[in-house]
Amino acid sequence: MKGLSGAEMAAQLVENGFCVVPDLLPKETIAALASDLDPVFSATPFGQGHFYGYRTKRFGGLLKRSAYAERLVLEPTVLGAVEAILGSACDRIQLNVAQAIEIHPGEVRQFPHRDHDMWNGAKGCHEYLVNVIWPLTSFTADNGATQIYRGSHGLSGMANDHLGEPIVAECEPGAAICFLGSTVHGAGANITQSVRRGVVIGYSLGWLKPYENLWLSYPPDVARAFSPELAALAGYAQHRPNLGNYEGQCPSVLLRGDAPEYLGAIDALRPDQEAMLADFASVSSS
Repeated sequence: MKGLSGAEMAAQLVENGFCVVPDLLPKETIAALASDLDPVFSATPFGQGHFYGYRTKRFGGLLKRSAYAERLVLEPTVLGAVEAILGSACDRIQLNVAQAIEIHPGEVRQFPHRDHDMWNGAKGCHEYLVNVIWPLTSFTADNGATQIYRGSHGLSGMANDHLGEPIVAECEPGAAICFLGSTVHGAGANITQSVRRGVVIGYSLGWLKPYENLWLSYPPDVARAFSPELAALAGYAQHRPNLGNYEGQCPSVLLRGDAPEYLGAIDALRPDQEAMLADFASVSSS
């Protein structure tokens, strides 16, 4: 599946609920990211809870921990597929999570789940998110590679009580494991003597509360170093109409060095809303 376009990736996601794309990024990029994250993995304690696991480490804020994380977040084929999947249900997509995960020997299999269940809204009319797992080490059946249930996505998949056997997403660093928010999946057990490391980059509808608190992970002093595209994904953009504003303006104003202390609110509306209000204003003034 190497060399596919964003549209082709989206088609695979719609059909199967997932796809695994080898060699989407250079192994050297992944190795550099992994090296930057080494000390953070070492310092991070194990999680607690039957979902997060007791032999698994997790931490977020990857965009402030390594400059190489931006390459994953802005990978163009992935972004094209995400826009194709989510774009019809929102004005803009957002970064939902940028998290590193390290599964240690002895960790048990994770509970199979759908990530869209973090939001308690009606499901089936549209997708809520798309996730991409980027292995930092080899993913194998024995060290906890992600297990994905083909066809478990969407209305028909959610109505099926029989998931069948999962697909084990065995692959190497540089590959991307992509799946929908409605696709059932979970990490496998690690029965080896080595850790399994990976990074999950998730994208969601821009009007949802994101899994990771982006503004605490990337406050203005951090986000000023981001490109405009990255800053927008990381929360420094309004979602029309007027969602996520700061003092009635786009929060990107905080990334300017000369942002005024007092601001006047400015409409940020969809074109259809602007037209409706313009018609109303013309009638009201006549």
